[in-house]
Amino acid sequence: MTGEAKGTGFPELLHTVIDSTDLRMLAEFYRQLLGYVYRPGDEPTDGRGSGASAEAEVPDWLVLTDAIGNRKLAFQLVDRLEPTTWPSTDIPMQMHLDLTVPNRSELDRQRNRAESLGAAVLFDRADDEDEPLYVFADPSGHPFCIFVA
Repeated sequence: MTGEAKGTGFPELLHTVIDSTDLRMLAEFYRQLLGYVYRPGDEPTDGRGSGASAEAEVPDWLVLTDAIGNRKLAFQLVDRLEPTTWPSTDIPMQMHLDLTVPNRSELDRQRNRAESLGAAVLFDRADDEDEPLYVFADPSGHPFCIFVA
């Protein structure tokens, strides 16, 4: 079965790809934030004793999976990246990730974690009664939300 979800007649989403000018940095940010692991062969190497070429040390594509190997996020190397100017519409978001937590205390804990990993808060709506949330920029400038759902 190639390219089609288990008999549904529809394509299956493999993973979401995020552009970056620094793949390892951005993959590490999301690996730590979401608890994912590198796809076998994409792990960082120290370059000692592996015989790896300099080219192999600077990948142009990395994949993160969940603990059982399901692909979740991929990162594609680009030469130039214009970060969104959101909430201004000069350079729109185009896409963002939505991440959920079960309650406000976990929302606060995840805000602290995200910021300690290099995210910046773009919008704070944590006091909203119906849907408390934060909008962050990851270290490459891509927006993502964490909210109580």
